[in-house]
Amino acid sequence: MIILSIDSSTPVAGIAVSDGMQLRGEITLNTKNTHSEKLMPLVQQLLEETDLTVKDLDAVAVTQGPGSFTGLRIGMATAKGLAQGAGKQLIAVPTLDCLAYNLVHYPGIICPIMNAQKKQVYTAIYRSTNDGLERLSDYQAIAVEQLAEQLKALNEDVWFVGDGVAAFADVFAELLGAYCHFAGGHQILPRAGTLAMLAAKRAEAQQFDDLYQAELIYIRKSEAEVQWEARQQNQ
Repeated sequence: MIILSIDSSTPVAGIAVSDGMQLRGEITLNTKNTHSEKLMPLVQQLLEETDLTVKDLDAVAVTQGPGSFTGLRIGMATAKGLAQGAGKQLIAVPTLDCLAYNLVHYPGIICPIMNAQKKQVYTAIYRSTNDGLERLSDYQAIAVEQLAEQLKALNEDVWFVGDGVAAFADVFAELLGAYCHFAGGHQILPRAGTLAMLAAKRAEAQQFDDLYQAELIYIRKSEAEVQWEARQQNQ
C-alpha cells in the first residue's frame, strides 16, 4: 500500500512516501511555521521524485496532534483535501506516538515531550514491546516538574525525545539524575518517515479514519479560546 505522510504539527514540516514498510522518499524542512506555503510544493516535489502521482496513492496519513494549533489545522486540511479529491483512505496518527516511535525498541521508558509553553509539555509515557510500543499514560499537558516526579517514581531509565528537550533538558537532568537520557539529534524531532511506518501498520490492520469525523488532538484550549472565555465571563 502506497501512503503519503504529512507532518506539520511543529515548525518542522515533513513529507514521506512509503510502500508498505519500505520508505521510498522523505523530505524534512525546519520551516518555522510556514506550512501553508511549503506543504503542497513539498508534496508535489516528493511525488515527482518518486515517479508517483496522487492517483497512485492508496492512503494519506497525517499527524493529528498535539502540537502547533495552526500547523495541525493546515496539515489535516491538506491531508483531507488530498484524500477526498483523489478518493483515498485517511490515516490520522497522534504526534506523540510518532515521536515515541523514533526510539522504538529502546530499553526503559520512552517519554516524548513537546514544548507547550507556560513551563508545560505535551507528553505521554511509553514502553517498547515486541510489537512496537505500549502507551502507559493518557496524552496530557503537564508541568515539567510534575512530569519529572511521575517518572522518578518509576525507578527506570527514561529516554526523552521531542522539541521539549531543548527547552527543559536541564530540569529533567537535575530532577531525574542518572535515570535521565536524551535522544540523539537525528532522532529528536518529528519525522514523516516515522509517521509513514506507523501508518503502514494501521493500514495493514485496516485501521482507517473517517474522512469527515477525524479530529485533531489539542489536549488543551488555545490561548485565544481561553481569553475569549474569560471575556465572556466578565461581561
